Amino acid sequence: MQIHNLSKKNSVLNHFLAQIRDVNVQKDSLRFRRNIERIGEIMSYELSKILDYKNIEIQTPLGIKKTSEIKNQLVICSILRAGLALHQGFLNYFDDSENGFISAYRHHPNDDDSFDILVEYQAVADIENKNLLLVDPMLATGQSVVAVFNKLIEKGTPKEIHIAVIIAAPEGVAYLEEHLPNSCHLWIASLDEKLNDKKYIVPGLGDAGDLAYGTKL
Repeated sequence: MQIHNLSKKNSVLNHFLAQIRDVNVQKDSLRFRRNIERIGEIMSYELSKILDYKNIEIQTPLGIKKTSEIKNQLVICSILRAGLALHQGFLNYFDDSENGFISAYRHHPNDDDSFDILVEYQAVADIENKNLLLVDPMLATGQSVVAVFNKLIEKGTPKEIHIAVIIAAPEGVAYLEEHLPNSCHLWIASLDEKLNDKKYIVPGLGDAGDLAYGTKL
């Protein structure tokens, strides 16, 4: 797996990351969502640098300009519900992409800290021979991403696979390296310290879905 850790170099990305972690800034859910969206836009720009391009000619009012455009169709797929704001950030830049939405959540059958991942709702475009971009704000254990990926490839084989997350734990990164194809690209805005006993990222930022859209039952 090819890992791209974007916070290694200082940029405005780190500015937005600091804000979404700040417990005082988090009280403003609109600002939280907007910053997640902005981070998605920055990650889109960085990811765009390694996509395949084709040469084209554009007719301007004064002549012909030789330039390039993205060659392969993209499918942006987000994991509900936390992935929605990040999804919008990527869609702002890859605006002609096809889209997918899929639910995955931790199910605690014994009402304790042990859990499995349930993947249920799906509404996903055809991914056959396209660039699949799977987005989710938090990469904790990595089990949700792998479960969703396995469900998606039942319907087709993408040309390229990109996983984009904002905050990742080392344990989650290791899990993806073990269970996803070596050709995958993993895009990380920030790599944090560890998982705690409940498998949440430390220092992390809390529950991204709740902060963006309100607490759930």
